[in-house]
Amino acid sequence: MDPAQTHAIERFICGAAGAGAATLSGARLLSGGAVQENWLVDLELHGGASAGTYACVLRCDSPTAGVSISHGRAQEFALLKTVFAAGVTVPEPLWLCEDQAVFGRPFFLMRRIRGTAAGHLLAKSDQYGGNRVQLAERLGRELARIHSVRPPQPALAFLPWYEEAPALRLIQQHRAFLDRHPTPHPALEWGLCWLARHAPPRAAVTLCHRDYRTGNYMVDEHGLSGILDWEFAGWSDPLEDLGWFCAKCWRFGRNEREAGGIGARQDFYRGYEAETGRPLDRAGIAYWEVMAHMTWAIIAIQQAERHVSGQEDSLLLALTGHIVPELEWEILHLTEGD
Repeated sequence: MDPAQTHAIERFICGAAGAGAATLSGARLLSGGAVQENWLVDLELHGGASAGTYACVLRCDSPTAGVSISHGRAQEFALLKTVFAAGVTVPEPLWLCEDQAVFGRPFFLMRRIRGTAAGHLLAKSDQYGGNRVQLAERLGRELARIHSVRPPQPALAFLPWYEEAPALRLIQQHRAFLDRHPTPHPALEWGLCWLARHAPPRAAVTLCHRDYRTGNYMVDEHGLSGILDWEFAGWSDPLEDLGWFCAKCWRFGRNEREAGGIGARQDFYRGYEAETGRPLDRAGIAYWEVMAHMTWAIIAIQQAERHVSGQEDSLLLALTGHIVPELEWEILHLTEGD
């Protein structure tokens, strides 16, 4: 971050926070982030009701890549404000800037939270996240709070609305992709047929994170510190999030820990049910676990194509394509005997 950008951001924050002066320091770009950039910054505000010291993260689009189906920063900021108000543990959203003249891209600032979000570390070492029974329960409760947000929500008017069953809508999207794709994927075609035959009807539609998994929340040594990465959130069947969290593809090799590779499924469910006061449809979650593997397989194919096509030179994207056969096998395993 060059001095001119720093000064422009300081001027913006002064106006947004109603401060007399702002000092931005310690800007450091975090590693990773093919789609978004995250900068650690320290902020000192002088004068006005917001005066004080803030440890922040500045979040913006990567200058070299973007995913068309992901939300922009203004939309992600609105989502954070909505779920923060609903009591979900997220970094507090502070200020949004849509003027590209300030930083070259829209951005927002949020309070910094402590800990790690690395999925492989959380799954392989119990030194992160505190008591794992409590962590699984807490993640269930947090998800239930997300699902407490129901339409209509004027602040979330940008989220696409649809009248069909969420499962059928996803099946339609996945089938359209496979129909266009030059390489046949018969196992995925079978999976789509199975999903279509067993698709649940439209029921209560809630706000869903739609990427609620280990790797997208942060923990410190005591437990959960925040839910991250809201760029794919939308209206859907709440069981979609539960199936995604418990799907084998997001356990990071700890398959015996069916709740995100970090805990027991029943602990995760217990936290959710305690928050909602209603029993979960376990058979319905099993359906959405099949859908989770299908969705991730489609995304993995798309990610690999970004590398193979020359659009983006990335070893990570190239390797992602190699997980497709494993996902296909799991779909066949989960639907065996039908």
